[in-house]
Amino acid sequence: MNRLPALLLALCLGACATASKKSNVETLQPTVERFHQLIRWKDFRSAGALIVPEKRAAFSKARTELHDDRDLSITDYEIEEVEFSEDGLRATVHSRIQWMRLPSASEQSDVVTSEFVFQGGRWLLERQVEGPFADELP
Repeated sequence: MNRLPALLLALCLGACATASKKSNVETLQPTVERFHQLIRWKDFRSAGALIVPEKRAAFSKARTELHDDRDLSITDYEIEEVEFSEDGLRATVHSRIQWMRLPSASEQSDVVTSEFVFQGGRWLLERQVEGPFADELP
């Protein structure tokens, strides 16, 4: 009989953890979509707000130094795959991004790996591999 309350408590805690992971999954998609849309429309200030605080300044500085408001064009993006960590607090997003940065007239197509972390009740971009921002978000 003493095991029943312990079992019920374990089930409740498991259900709460599952609900928390589900809510994290549901809140990730709008963040990822918003980041991609903001960079496509060159709203780098708003995109910077979706980056972990310790990397925002480097991101903003690079946008200014590279004249990205004038020279960077994100022509298309497509989210291909999303993977979550076991605890549901980290996510790896694979996106195909087509972009070019003047003076080059060649469009590049990269599979960009973005790592998001759940901090302070929201998802933030922590790292990117490949793509136009790989140097500022290593």
